[in-house]
Amino acid sequence: MNIVIKDITSQELVNKLDSQLDDIFLLDVREDNEVEICAINHSVHIPMNLIPLYLDKIPDDKEIVIYCHHGVRSLNVAYYLVNNGFEPEQIYNLKGGIDDWALSLDHNMNRY
Repeated sequence: MNIVIKDITSQELVNKLDSQLDDIFLLDVREDNEVEICAINHSVHIPMNLIPLYLDKIPDDKEIVIYCHHGVRSLNVAYYLVNNGFEPEQIYNLKGGIDDWALSLDHNMNRY
């Protein structure tokens, strides 16, 4: 079975957050020191290496948008979630990660 994880752009995400905030679980999989620099509002921080320990904290009845710095770690977490019972249709990877968010939407956000 070929699993396809959908990308979502920063603009698409902000539109979803504006209209469907309660239906979206925004998952930040970066490390603690990265989150101290910047984060997207309404996100839940679970570092990538701790995802297996906190699978029960990730809802399976919402769309899940996962992000990291540039989108590589979050894509790996997306595949991990699908391989652990989450539906691929409900999972999105933030294209370009929080760095794209800062470049395209939030010019006041700290970058690293």
